[in-house]
Amino acid sequence: MLPVLLLALSHLYIGWRIAPQLPGPWAPGLLVALLLASAVLVPAAFLGRRSRQRATADRWTWAGMLALGLFSMLLVLTLLRDIVLLVALPLAQFLPPLAGPSAIAVPLLALAGSLWGLAGARRTARVRRVDVPIAGLPAALQGFTIAQITDVHVGPTVKRPYVQAIVDTVNGLRADAVAITGDLVDGRVQDLHGDVAPLAGLRSRHGSFFVTGNHEYYSGADEWTAQLRSIGLRVLSNEHVLLQHDGARLVMAGVTDHGAHHFSPAQRSDPGRAMAGAPADAGLRVLLAHQPRSAEAAADAGFDVQLSGHTHGGQFWPWNLFVPLQQPFTAGLHRLRQLWVYTSRGTGYWGPPLRLGAPSEVTHLRFVAAAA
Repeated sequence: MLPVLLLALSHLYIGWRIAPQLPGPWAPGLLVALLLASAVLVPAAFLGRRSRQRATADRWTWAGMLALGLFSMLLVLTLLRDIVLLVALPLAQFLPPLAGPSAIAVPLLALAGSLWGLAGARRTARVRRVDVPIAGLPAALQGFTIAQITDVHVGPTVKRPYVQAIVDTVNGLRADAVAITGDLVDGRVQDLHGDVAPLAGLRSRHGSFFVTGNHEYYSGADEWTAQLRSIGLRVLSNEHVLLQHDGARLVMAGVTDHGAHHFSPAQRSDPGRAMAGAPADAGLRVLLAHQPRSAEAAADAGFDVQLSGHTHGGQFWPWNLFVPLQQPFTAGLHRLRQLWVYTSRGTGYWGPPLRLGAPSEVTHLRFVAAAA
Protein backbone atom coordinates (compact mmCIF):
# COMPACT_ATOMS: atom_id res chain seq x y z
CA MET A 1 0.00 0.00 0.00
CA LEU A 2 2.88 2.39 0.73
CA PRO A 3 4.08 2.54 -2.92
CA VAL A 4 0.52 3.25 -4.09
CA LEU A 5 0.17 6.01 -1.49
CA LEU A 6 3.47 7.59 -2.50
CA LEU A 7 2.47 7.37 -6.16
CA ALA A 8 -0.82 9.13 -5.42
CA LEU A 9 0.85 11.84 -3.34
CA SER A 10 3.42 12.45 -6.09
CA HIS A 11 0.65 12.93 -8.65
CA LEU A 12 -1.13 15.31 -6.30
CA TYR A 13 2.09 17.28 -5.83
CA ILE A 14 2.54 17.74 -9.58
CA GLY A 15 -1.07 18.83 -10.01
CA TRP A 16 -0.88 21.23 -7.05
CA ARG A 17 2.32 22.88 -8.23
CA ILE A 18 1.66 23.05 -11.99
CA ALA A 19 -2.04 23.03 -12.87
CA PRO A 20 -3.03 26.36 -11.20
CA GLN A 21 -0.25 28.15 -13.10
CA LEU A 22 -1.31 26.97 -16.56
CA PRO A 23 -3.08 29.49 -18.82
CA GLY A 24 -6.55 29.29 -20.31
CA PRO A 25 -9.63 27.28 -19.35
CA TRP A 26 -8.48 23.95 -20.83
CA ALA A 27 -4.83 23.43 -19.94
CA PRO A 28 -5.27 22.92 -16.16
CA GLY A 29 -8.06 20.41 -16.71
CA LEU A 30 -6.07 18.51 -19.31
CA LEU A 31 -3.14 18.18 -16.95
CA VAL A 32 -5.36 17.00 -14.11
CA ALA A 33 -7.03 14.45 -16.41
CA LEU A 34 -3.60 13.23 -17.52
CA LEU A 35 -2.45 12.86 -13.93
CA LEU A 36 -5.61 10.96 -12.96
CA ALA A 37 -5.10 8.57 -15.89
CA SER A 38 -1.46 8.11 -14.94
CA ALA A 39 -2.31 7.41 -11.29
CA VAL A 40 -4.59 4.60 -12.46
CA LEU A 41 -2.50 3.20 -15.31
CA VAL A 42 0.81 2.86 -13.47
CA PRO A 43 -0.41 0.41 -10.80
CA ALA A 44 -2.71 -1.26 -13.36
CA ALA A 45 0.37 -2.11 -15.44
CA PHE A 46 1.74 -4.23 -12.61
CA LEU A 47 -1.59 -5.74 -11.63
CA GLY A 48 -2.50 -6.38 -15.26
CA ARG A 49 0.50 -8.66 -15.72
CA ARG A 50 -1.36 -11.25 -13.65
CA SER A 51 -3.98 -11.64 -16.37
CA ARG A 52 -4.15 -15.07 -17.98
CA GLN A 53 -4.61 -13.40 -21.34
CA ARG A 54 -1.10 -12.41 -22.39
CA ALA A 55 -2.25 -9.92 -25.02
CA THR A 56 -4.41 -8.15 -22.43
CA ALA A 57 -1.60 -8.14 -19.88
CA ASP A 58 0.84 -6.75 -22.43
CA ARG A 59 -1.52 -3.93 -23.41
CA TRP A 60 -1.94 -2.92 -19.76
CA THR A 61 1.82 -3.01 -19.29
CA TRP A 62 2.44 -0.89 -22.38
CA ALA A 63 -0.06 1.74 -21.24
CA GLY A 64 1.22 1.76 -17.67
CA MET A 65 4.90 1.93 -18.60
CA LEU A 66 4.29 4.82 -20.99
CA ALA A 67 2.41 6.58 -18.19
CA LEU A 68 5.21 5.81 -15.73
CA GLY A 69 7.81 7.31 -18.05
CA LEU A 70 5.82 10.52 -18.51
CA PHE A 71 5.07 10.72 -14.79
CA SER A 72 8.76 10.31 -13.96
CA MET A 73 9.66 13.17 -16.28
CA LEU A 74 6.89 15.37 -14.85
CA LEU A 75 7.94 14.67 -11.27
CA VAL A 76 11.62 15.41 -11.84
CA LEU A 77 10.90 18.58 -13.78
CA THR A 78 8.39 19.77 -11.16
CA LEU A 79 10.97 19.27 -8.42
CA LEU A 80 13.61 21.12 -10.46
CA ARG A 81 11.16 23.95 -11.11
CA ASP A 82 10.47 24.33 -7.40
CA ILE A 83 14.19 24.41 -6.63
CA VAL A 84 14.73 27.11 -9.25
CA LEU A 85 11.82 29.17 -7.91
CA LEU A 86 13.14 28.83 -4.36
CA VAL A 87 16.64 29.92 -5.35
CA ALA A 88 15.26 32.81 -7.39
CA LEU A 89 12.94 34.02 -4.60
CA PRO A 90 15.38 36.59 -3.09
CA LEU A 91 15.90 38.04 -6.57
CA ALA A 92 12.25 38.01 -7.62
CA GLN A 93 12.01 41.81 -7.88
CA PHE A 94 14.87 41.86 -10.40
CA LEU A 95 13.67 38.96 -12.55
CA PRO A 96 10.74 38.54 -14.97
CA PRO A 97 7.86 36.38 -13.68
CA LEU A 98 8.97 32.73 -13.59
CA ALA A 99 6.01 30.83 -12.13
CA GLY A 100 3.76 30.88 -15.21
CA PRO A 101 6.35 30.26 -17.95
CA SER A 102 8.10 27.55 -15.94
CA ALA A 103 4.78 25.79 -15.27
CA ILE A 104 4.05 25.73 -19.00
CA ALA A 105 7.54 24.42 -19.68
CA VAL A 106 7.21 21.42 -17.34
CA PRO A 107 4.54 19.41 -19.24
CA LEU A 108 5.92 20.46 -22.61
CA LEU A 109 9.45 19.34 -21.74
CA ALA A 110 8.15 16.16 -20.10
CA LEU A 111 6.19 15.23 -23.22
CA ALA A 112 9.09 16.04 -25.54
CA GLY A 113 11.51 14.08 -23.35
CA SER A 114 9.17 11.10 -23.20
CA LEU A 115 8.78 10.98 -26.98
CA TRP A 116 12.52 11.38 -27.54
CA GLY A 117 13.25 8.72 -24.94
CA LEU A 118 10.69 6.35 -26.46
CA ALA A 119 12.38 6.63 -29.84
CA GLY A 120 15.74 5.96 -28.19
CA ALA A 121 14.45 2.88 -26.38
CA ARG A 122 12.61 1.31 -29.31
CA ARG A 123 15.27 1.69 -31.96
CA THR A 124 17.62 -1.22 -32.61
CA ALA A 125 20.74 -0.82 -30.49
CA ARG A 126 23.69 0.60 -32.38
CA VAL A 127 27.11 -1.01 -32.43
CA ARG A 128 29.66 0.40 -30.00
CA ARG A 129 33.23 -0.61 -30.85
CA VAL A 130 35.74 -0.89 -28.03
CA ASP A 131 39.42 -1.89 -28.12
CA VAL A 132 40.71 -3.53 -24.94
CA PRO A 133 44.53 -3.50 -24.56
CA ILE A 134 45.93 -6.67 -23.01
CA ALA A 135 49.53 -6.93 -21.80
CA GLY A 136 51.29 -9.97 -23.23
CA LEU A 137 48.45 -10.88 -25.57
CA PRO A 138 49.56 -13.73 -27.87
CA ALA A 139 49.76 -12.86 -31.54
CA ALA A 140 47.12 -15.48 -32.32
CA LEU A 141 44.61 -13.60 -30.14
CA GLN A 142 45.40 -10.18 -31.58
CA GLY A 143 42.08 -8.84 -32.84
CA PHE A 144 39.94 -11.52 -31.14
CA THR A 145 36.39 -10.15 -30.94
CA ILE A 146 33.39 -10.63 -28.69
CA ALA A 147 29.93 -9.26 -29.45
CA GLN A 148 28.23 -8.47 -26.13
CA ILE A 149 24.50 -8.04 -25.63
CA THR A 150 22.92 -7.57 -22.23
CA ASP A 151 19.80 -6.38 -20.42
CA VAL A 152 17.45 -6.98 -23.33
CA HIS A 153 14.54 -7.59 -20.91
CA VAL A 154 12.36 -9.58 -23.27
CA GLY A 155 8.88 -9.28 -21.81
CA PRO A 156 5.60 -7.40 -22.20
CA THR A 157 7.05 -4.59 -24.34
CA VAL A 158 10.10 -6.30 -25.88
CA LYS A 159 9.07 -9.01 -28.30
CA ARG A 160 10.40 -11.27 -31.03
CA PRO A 161 10.92 -8.60 -33.76
CA TYR A 162 13.03 -6.53 -31.33
CA VAL A 163 15.14 -9.61 -30.53
CA GLN A 164 15.48 -10.57 -34.18
CA ALA A 165 16.83 -7.10 -35.02
CA ILE A 166 19.48 -7.53 -32.31
CA VAL A 167 20.45 -10.95 -33.67
CA ASP A 168 20.78 -9.53 -37.17
CA THR A 169 23.04 -6.76 -35.88
CA VAL A 170 25.24 -9.21 -33.96
CA ASN A 171 25.56 -11.59 -36.89
CA GLY A 172 26.66 -8.72 -39.10
CA LEU A 173 29.70 -8.25 -36.84
CA ARG A 174 31.08 -11.75 -37.55
CA ALA A 175 32.50 -11.90 -34.05
CA ASP A 176 34.65 -14.73 -32.71
CA ALA A 177 32.25 -15.21 -29.78
CA VAL A 178 28.96 -13.83 -28.48
CA ALA A 179 28.44 -12.96 -24.79
CA ILE A 180 25.00 -12.43 -23.24
CA THR A 181 25.55 -10.98 -19.79
CA GLY A 182 22.20 -11.43 -18.09
CA ASP A 183 18.77 -9.85 -17.67
CA LEU A 184 17.70 -11.32 -20.96
CA VAL A 185 14.10 -11.89 -19.87
CA ASP A 186 11.29 -10.50 -17.73
CA GLY A 187 8.73 -13.27 -17.58
CA ARG A 188 8.12 -17.00 -17.66
CA VAL A 189 9.45 -19.47 -20.22
CA GLN A 190 5.91 -20.52 -21.16
CA ASP A 191 5.06 -16.93 -22.11
CA LEU A 192 8.29 -15.80 -23.75
CA HIS A 193 10.02 -18.82 -25.30
CA GLY A 194 8.88 -17.78 -28.76
CA ASP A 195 10.18 -14.26 -28.29
CA VAL A 196 13.71 -15.42 -27.39
CA ALA A 197 13.76 -18.07 -30.13
CA PRO A 198 15.70 -15.83 -32.59
CA LEU A 199 18.74 -16.19 -30.31
CA ALA A 200 19.15 -19.68 -31.77
CA GLY A 201 20.24 -17.89 -34.93
CA LEU A 202 23.25 -16.13 -33.35
CA ARG A 203 26.39 -16.92 -35.31
CA SER A 204 30.04 -16.67 -34.31
CA ARG A 205 33.19 -18.75 -34.61
CA HIS A 206 33.14 -20.13 -31.04
CA GLY A 207 29.46 -19.87 -30.16
CA SER A 208 27.25 -17.93 -27.74
CA PHE A 209 27.72 -17.81 -23.97
CA PHE A 210 25.18 -16.74 -21.35
CA VAL A 211 25.23 -15.85 -17.65
CA THR A 212 22.26 -15.11 -15.42
CA GLY A 213 21.26 -11.66 -14.23
CA ASN A 214 19.01 -10.79 -11.34
CA HIS A 215 15.90 -10.77 -13.54
CA GLU A 216 16.40 -14.40 -14.53
CA TYR A 217 15.91 -15.27 -10.87
CA TYR A 218 12.68 -13.28 -10.75
CA SER A 219 11.48 -15.24 -13.79
CA GLY A 220 12.57 -18.81 -13.01
CA ALA A 221 16.31 -19.17 -13.55
CA ASP A 222 16.40 -22.97 -13.76
CA GLU A 223 13.68 -23.07 -16.39
CA TRP A 224 15.35 -20.32 -18.38
CA THR A 225 18.83 -21.82 -18.34
CA ALA A 226 17.35 -25.10 -19.57
CA GLN A 227 15.46 -23.28 -22.32
CA LEU A 228 18.51 -21.32 -23.45
CA ARG A 229 20.64 -24.47 -23.55
CA SER A 230 17.98 -26.07 -25.75
CA ILE A 231 18.40 -23.34 -28.38
CA GLY A 232 22.19 -23.59 -28.46
CA LEU A 233 23.46 -21.10 -25.88
CA ARG A 234 26.22 -22.24 -23.52
CA VAL A 235 25.21 -21.28 -19.97
CA LEU A 236 28.21 -20.61 -17.70
CA SER A 237 27.39 -20.98 -14.00
CA ASN A 238 30.59 -20.40 -11.99
CA GLU A 239 32.55 -22.31 -14.61
CA HIS A 240 34.69 -21.83 -17.67
CA VAL A 241 35.33 -23.30 -21.07
CA LEU A 242 38.63 -23.30 -22.91
CA LEU A 243 38.57 -21.93 -26.45
CA GLN A 244 41.27 -22.94 -28.92
CA HIS A 245 41.86 -20.08 -31.32
CA ASP A 246 44.55 -20.34 -34.02
CA GLY A 247 46.87 -22.21 -31.67
CA ALA A 248 46.26 -20.01 -28.62
CA ARG A 249 44.02 -20.74 -25.65
CA LEU A 250 41.39 -18.41 -24.21
CA VAL A 251 39.44 -18.90 -20.98
CA MET A 252 35.78 -17.93 -21.32
CA ALA A 253 34.22 -18.00 -17.86
CA GLY A 254 30.93 -16.95 -16.37
CA VAL A 255 29.36 -16.50 -12.95
CA THR A 256 25.82 -16.44 -11.66
CA ASP A 257 24.39 -13.05 -10.73
CA HIS A 258 26.02 -11.27 -7.81
CA GLY A 259 22.82 -11.62 -5.77
CA ALA A 260 21.89 -15.15 -6.84
CA HIS A 261 22.49 -16.57 -3.36
CA HIS A 262 19.42 -14.68 -2.12
CA PHE A 263 17.33 -17.01 -4.27
CA SER A 264 19.37 -20.20 -3.79
CA PRO A 265 22.52 -20.63 -1.64
CA ALA A 266 23.82 -23.11 -4.22
CA GLN A 267 23.78 -20.34 -6.84
CA ARG A 268 26.20 -18.03 -5.03
CA SER A 269 28.36 -16.11 -7.52
CA ASP A 270 31.99 -17.27 -7.34
CA PRO A 271 34.63 -15.94 -9.81
CA GLY A 272 37.30 -18.00 -8.06
CA ARG A 273 35.38 -21.18 -8.73
CA ALA A 274 34.82 -20.08 -12.33
CA MET A 275 38.60 -19.81 -12.78
CA ALA A 276 39.44 -23.09 -10.99
CA GLY A 277 41.37 -25.48 -13.18
CA ALA A 278 42.04 -22.96 -15.94
CA PRO A 279 45.49 -23.34 -17.53
CA ALA A 280 48.06 -20.84 -16.32
CA ASP A 281 49.34 -20.27 -19.85
CA ALA A 282 46.00 -19.15 -21.30
CA GLY A 283 46.57 -16.07 -23.43
CA LEU A 284 43.40 -14.30 -22.30
CA ARG A 285 41.01 -14.84 -19.38
CA VAL A 286 37.53 -13.32 -19.83
CA LEU A 287 34.77 -13.34 -17.20
CA LEU A 288 31.10 -12.73 -17.95
CA ALA A 289 29.44 -11.28 -14.84
CA HIS A 290 26.11 -9.49 -14.91
CA GLN A 291 26.91 -6.87 -12.26
CA PRO A 292 30.03 -4.68 -12.29
CA ARG A 293 30.42 -5.18 -8.55
CA SER A 294 31.76 -8.68 -9.24
CA ALA A 295 34.97 -6.95 -10.30
CA GLU A 296 36.87 -7.15 -6.99
CA ALA A 297 36.45 -10.92 -6.84
CA ALA A 298 37.25 -11.20 -10.55
CA ALA A 299 40.51 -9.31 -10.07
CA ASP A 300 41.38 -11.54 -7.11
CA ALA A 301 40.74 -14.62 -9.26
CA GLY A 302 43.19 -13.43 -11.93
CA PHE A 303 40.92 -12.51 -14.83
CA ASP A 304 42.14 -10.07 -17.47
CA VAL A 305 38.70 -8.78 -18.51
CA GLN A 306 35.20 -8.69 -17.06
CA LEU A 307 32.15 -7.98 -19.24
CA SER A 308 29.08 -6.72 -17.39
CA GLY A 309 25.75 -4.94 -17.78
CA HIS A 310 22.99 -4.39 -15.21
CA THR A 311 23.29 -0.59 -14.92
CA HIS A 312 21.69 0.36 -18.27
CA GLY A 313 24.04 3.34 -18.01
CA GLY A 314 21.29 4.82 -15.84
CA GLN A 315 18.84 4.50 -18.80
CA PHE A 316 17.54 8.04 -18.39
CA TRP A 317 18.42 11.09 -16.34
CA PRO A 318 18.53 11.59 -13.39
CA TRP A 319 18.64 7.89 -12.41
CA ASN A 320 22.16 7.56 -13.80
CA LEU A 321 23.28 9.72 -10.86
CA PHE A 322 22.21 6.99 -8.43
CA VAL A 323 23.99 4.04 -10.09
CA PRO A 324 27.33 4.73 -8.31
CA LEU A 325 25.58 4.20 -4.97
CA GLN A 326 25.35 0.50 -5.83
CA GLN A 327 27.85 -0.22 -8.58
CA PRO A 328 31.53 0.73 -9.00
CA PHE A 329 31.09 1.51 -12.71
CA THR A 330 28.12 2.94 -14.61
CA ALA A 331 29.21 2.46 -18.22
CA GLY A 332 32.27 2.06 -20.41
CA LEU A 333 35.77 0.66 -19.97
CA HIS A 334 37.50 0.95 -16.60
CA ARG A 335 40.57 -0.45 -14.91
CA LEU A 336 40.62 -2.20 -11.52
CA ARG A 337 44.17 -3.28 -10.71
CA GLN A 338 45.13 -5.67 -13.52
CA LEU A 339 41.50 -6.17 -14.57
CA TRP A 340 39.69 -4.37 -17.37
CA VAL A 341 35.94 -4.01 -16.70
CA TYR A 342 33.59 -3.13 -19.52
CA THR A 343 30.05 -2.17 -18.46
CA SER A 344 27.51 -2.04 -21.26
CA ARG A 345 24.62 0.42 -21.21
CA GLY A 346 22.40 -2.48 -22.23
CA THR A 347 20.83 -3.63 -25.47
CA GLY A 348 17.19 -3.18 -24.46
CA TYR A 349 15.48 -1.36 -21.59
CA TRP A 350 13.54 -2.06 -18.42
CA GLY A 351 10.33 -0.49 -17.16
CA PRO A 352 9.40 2.74 -18.95
CA PRO A 353 10.38 2.62 -22.63
CA LEU A 354 12.76 5.53 -22.21
CA ARG A 355 16.42 6.08 -23.00
CA LEU A 356 17.85 9.57 -22.54
CA GLY A 357 21.59 10.18 -22.36
CA ALA A 358 22.32 6.44 -22.15
CA PRO A 359 21.92 4.93 -25.62
CA SER A 360 21.45 1.19 -25.98
CA GLU A 361 24.31 -0.74 -27.52
CA VAL A 362 25.53 -3.95 -29.07
CA THR A 363 29.15 -3.92 -27.98
CA HIS A 364 31.89 -5.12 -30.33
CA LEU A 365 34.97 -5.70 -28.16
CA ARG A 366 38.32 -6.27 -29.83
CA PHE A 367 41.35 -7.40 -27.85
CA VAL A 368 44.67 -5.92 -28.85
CA ALA A 369 48.19 -6.10 -27.50
CA ALA A 370 48.95 -3.30 -25.02
CA ALA A 371 51.68 -0.91 -26.02
CA ALA A 372 54.98 -1.72 -24.30
